[in-house]
Amino acid sequence: MRRYGTQRGFTIVEIMSVVAIMGVLAILVIPTIKVNAVRAKMAEVILAFSPCKAMISEVYLTGGDPPDSDNTWGCEVAANASTYVDAIKTTSEGKITVVLHGFNDGRFDTMQITLTPLDNTGNIISGGGIPVARWRCGSPADSTDVAPQYLPSTCRG
Repeated sequence: MRRYGTQRGFTIVEIMSVVAIMGVLAILVIPTIKVNAVRAKMAEVILAFSPCKAMISEVYLTGGDPPDSDNTWGCEVAANASTYVDAIKTTSEGKITVVLHGFNDGRFDTMQITLTPLDNTGNIISGGGIPVARWRCGSPADSTDVAPQYLPSTCRG
């Protein structure tokens, strides 16, 4: 900062350098902020799995038989389940599919995320009497359309 008599202020070079630094920081930070905002919305999507996950786990744990047809577990939602979840669907084996909406982004609207019950050998459970050993979430093999970078770390296949 230079002084000319009694006037004080910043030179144009100092102002331009501050603006340039702020621009570089903005370029580096804004993409990260956008990804984290999508991950925060995905938390609601992952929460939508909970009712069906509990029901399917209980049926398999108690030795019950799964239903014979799709969407008959009793936890499905046909449309507008929540702000970011349009529909919740199930298969007869217990694979849960959540269809997304409300993101106002073509990369996510109408896409889906799946959660699949697996036995202790890592195969999809096919019959009653076998408890669910673990769940596979967000795997492209199960028709998940969303890129893994936008999913929470607990749901990346």
